[in-house]
Amino acid sequence: MNRTTIVTLRDKKKAGEKIAMLTAYDYPTAKILDESGVDIVLVGDSCGNVVMGRADTLSVTMDEMVHHTRMAALAVNSAMVVADMPFLSYQISPQEALRNAGRLIAEAGAQAVKLEGPVDKFGDSISAILRAGIPVMGHLGLTPQSVNAFGGYKVQGRTVDARVRLKQEARDLEEAGCFAIVLECIPADLATEITEAASIPIIGIGAGARCDGQVLVLHDILGWGTTTFCKTFGDAKSVIAQACSNYVSEVKSGVFPAKEHEFE
Repeated sequence: MNRTTIVTLRDKKKAGEKIAMLTAYDYPTAKILDESGVDIVLVGDSCGNVVMGRADTLSVTMDEMVHHTRMAALAVNSAMVVADMPFLSYQISPQEALRNAGRLIAEAGAQAVKLEGPVDKFGDSISAILRAGIPVMGHLGLTPQSVNAFGGYKVQGRTVDARVRLKQEARDLEEAGCFAIVLECIPADLATEITEAASIPIIGIGAGARCDGQVLVLHDILGWGTTTFCKTFGDAKSVIAQACSNYVSEVKSGVFPAKEHEFE
């Protein structure tokens, strides 16, 4: 099976074919996602919230991102693996950004990296990464690494000035060479305007149905998350909880292990 690439994604946008993207943080879940037909597996720094129990993504380190990306990448044969660049991995200098992006490709096995923020702040870092031949996905709107500057997890782009700024930032990222942009938590009509104006794929999360594709956190669609704009596609949490409860009950009652579970 052919692997999804930046060319594949560009062709999907031109053809009007929607792009599906989900997060994974380890081998078994990434394998399931790849076999389900997703176009992009995102190893997000959301692992800090989702599987580490932290309040935000700010404390996730490069070593942790390399660790999680390596696990997920080993499982994926068809989808593109995109790895998040964590907080302070690209903000310090273009040289530091390139070194860290290179780790996610060379050590961890990703095919591209994603970083948050506009060109007027991080354009030099984006350019350095691109010059090394590493594809970059942008991320605008609610950028979780800036949660303290935003004063919390709030919808972005609701004022006239904010709308103008976000549209310009999207144009700047495209011109800088990003192959796609994630738009998070912005009004649907604004996301539509950005999507229609862009020649690169626009992936929404809480940005309405008119984006070129969608991305969600895997645990949210399985009923573990609390994201308000996320649809629960399956109640895995209840299934796992029931299985664990059944196990505990059978162990305590002596039902498990039975004779067929023993070695002669």
